Amino acid sequence: MDFRDFWYVVAESRELKPGQVLARKLMGEWLAVFRDENGKPAAVQDRCKHRAAQLSLGTVKNGCLSCPYHGWEYDKEGEVVAVPSEGENFKRAKSRRVQNYSTMEKDDYVYVRLQDGDEACEEPFAMRHYGEEGWHTVRLINKFQNNVTNCVENFIDIPHTVYVHPGIFRNERRQKIDVEVSRKDGAVKAIYKNETDNLGWFSKLLNPGGTEIVHTDEFFMPNVSCVEYIFGPKRHFIITSQSIPLEDDETLVYTDLTYNYGIWNKLAAPIVRWQGQAIINQDIDALANQMEVIKKYGSKFANTPADTIHVYVETIQRELERGKDPRKLPEKCVEVSMLV
Repeated sequence: MDFRDFWYVVAESRELKPGQVLARKLMGEWLAVFRDENGKPAAVQDRCKHRAAQLSLGTVKNGCLSCPYHGWEYDKEGEVVAVPSEGENFKRAKSRRVQNYSTMEKDDYVYVRLQDGDEACEEPFAMRHYGEEGWHTVRLINKFQNNVTNCVENFIDIPHTVYVHPGIFRNERRQKIDVEVSRKDGAVKAIYKNETDNLGWFSKLLNPGGTEIVHTDEFFMPNVSCVEYIFGPKRHFIITSQSIPLEDDETLVYTDLTYNYGIWNKLAAPIVRWQGQAIINQDIDALANQMEVIKKYGSKFANTPADTIHVYVETIQRELERGKDPRKLPEKCVEVSMLV
């Protein structure tokens, strides 16, 4: 098992229109993504075998991808099905085939998996409550100059919020929060206790009674983080981020802000979008700076008990780097405390 066995978002469904082709990058691979004759997504290596032109600069004809340089046509399997210069003398040849990749469409996302094998993940991550009655989703897309692991760790990190997002999302109060952190089956989960109203500008709206919040942070290998808050009936908020590795130091993050605020769902959407993007912009700057320092001094971190969730994430990522299955790691569960 390794990182190429998993599904990664390459586009929103609405972006991939019939008759069009999208250029995408995933783990350094160049992809040409289009819809076949049946309207289903297809993905091939973005390189014509003839004279190395980018297929993504071409056109889609009858569900096949036509190269912009000499017009060679490729089907969804990456097979050359026509060469204009050969006319009726054209014959198929395996040597002309380009690499194609498995695709799937789910929750209005288009996914690609670079590797099909015994350990390949069968389904993409299921976006919680997406499209369900009573729920609303705001989607954001942002590029981070950092790697997937550091992005994921940032998204499930509480201590940084009081310094990077003061006011908008938490203020420094030195309140004690107890956390149960567990690692199981290639996933990490943190359950927080004693949280009440330290939620920034919208505390009174989200939790007017100041009751204890149900808050969990989760990581699902190799690139999904899920932050969930329950403030009470009709006050449920979920932040799901899928971090897509473009290069070792470049990550595209698709973030779903999914919530149930009852009758306020649609009215809340502009506020949710604004606040979500404001927080992400601050994280983009923080993570870009982190990567600059890592490139100069390395990535050996000094950890405290508050970093336990990050340590567990890194053990999973290291197993995948070694080509091993993180689900075989021993289960762990510890109780830690932090001041926020």
